[in-house]
Parts: sequence; C-alpha cells; structure tokens
Amino acid sequence: MSRGLHLATYLLAFDTRAQSLQDRTRAGFLLRAAALAELAHRGAVVEDTTGRVQVVSAHHTGDSVLDALLIEVGGRPRTWKSWIKRSRDDTLEAVEERLAVLRVVTMADRDPYGPVLPHRTVTMEDPREALDLQTRIADTVRGRTPAEVPFADAVLAALAAHGHLRLVLSRDDRRTHAGRITALTDRLADRAPGLARAVTRLNLTMVAAQGGMGGN
Repeated sequence: MSRGLHLATYLLAFDTRAQSLQDRTRAGFLLRAAALAELAHRGAVVEDTTGRVQVVSAHHTGDSVLDALLIEVGGRPRTWKSWIKRSRDDTLEAVEERLAVLRVVTMADRDPYGPVLPHRTVTMEDPREALDLQTRIADTVRGRTPAEVPFADAVLAALAAHGHLRLVLSRDDRRTHAGRITALTDRLADRAPGLARAVTRLNLTMVAAQGGMGGN
C-alpha cells in the first residue's frame, strides 16, 4: 500500500524488534522534512526567489498531518530548514495518530491517574510493511540505478542517508554509496532545491538543535 512520505518515513525509522522509534527526536526532524517533501511533490508548496516556502494550493489534502502543516506554512514565510526545525513533536504525534487511525500502529491509552509520560507507547503488531520498506530503501541505495527509482523512494533514501537512520543504512553504507546518495538526493533537488540542501545538512541541523545529539 502506498503511503505519504511522512507516514512512510515513520515506518522507516521504527525499530520493529524494540517496538519503538530508533530515535524519537531524530524522527521528528525526519518527519517534518518528509511532510514538506510530500507537499512539494503534490505542488502545494514551492520555494520563492528568496529561498522561503510559499503555499500555492491550500486545498485540503485529505491527510490531517499535511493539512495542519499547510496551515502552519501559510502563516509566515520561512526557509525549509526553519520549517523542519519547528513543531517537530506535534508533527510526530500527529503522524502516530494518523497511523493509528489507519491501523498500522496501536497507541496505548493515556492513564489519567498514572504518571505523566512524554509520549504514548506505540506498538506495531504486524512489522512486515516497515521491514519491507526498510529493506527496499537500503537496496535502493546499495544496488539500484537512481534513474529507475520512484520519486518517493529516492526521497526516503535521501532522508535515511542524511538523517543517519542506522536501521536502514550503516556508516559504511553511507560512505561506500555516497555517489548514489547524491544522485538520489538530486531527485528532490529537481522539485525543491532548497529542501534538498536542507536534507543534505539534516544531521548537522539535528546535532546543533539538540546540543550535540549522537547518531553516527
């Protein structure tokens, strides 16, 4: 089943063995970048001459996560990098809610009498979709010709590589296939050059925003 880039990125970052995200903070950055890429792919947002994001179509997408982001982006012109950094936790929780509605994941109910937790526990009873996606994107980087790769897979590969998703690609993978990663990232650059540049610097952005978070 085809998923929007933001939903697919969540599956890409989900460790099915541990039944949790590889890194929840990291996932927030990746999901914001993926949602912006999805809107750019749909032609809902574009990059103006100053490098800021503009909404060109505010029609409802049918996806609550994307609709909320469209409203947010329409409020004030900002750069892609700025939008990636903002409201990450809200987008992450909204994606989880969306996946729960689609019955891809199950979210634990909040206990009104229990301790206040930073987020609800998420489980994935059937890991096949996530595992298949992780394998496909890893194979995309390691062996397939970039010109043959669908746009969505190229973006997911770029996010996995530049976002240092160890579940998908090791450090050696990133080093060995650097040329292929660049070619895949260029697919995004054709649609949104500023967003592609922000994605290539994604790990540095995460490190700076989080005061030196890891993720080699």
